[in-house]
Amino acid sequence: MLPRLDELETDLTARRSRAEHEGWLGEIEGIDLTLTFLRQKREQAQRHRRTTVALGLPTRPSMPKTSS
Repeated sequence: MLPRLDELETDLTARRSRAEHEGWLGEIEGIDLTLTFLRQKREQAQRHRRTTVALGLPTRPSMPKTSS
């Protein structure tokens, strides 16, 4: 997932440069918003990637012994 987010950021940055060159102010605003969300998503993915939880193996409850 992270490599794809990097690829998207590279593409958006290039699109933003073109929009600046062409003077497309609305496009710049939209791209900036998208870049903000993309960077938040990357941070979230990096946090989840580092977080591991040891759940252990489930065990069967022991059955009480019955006397005969």
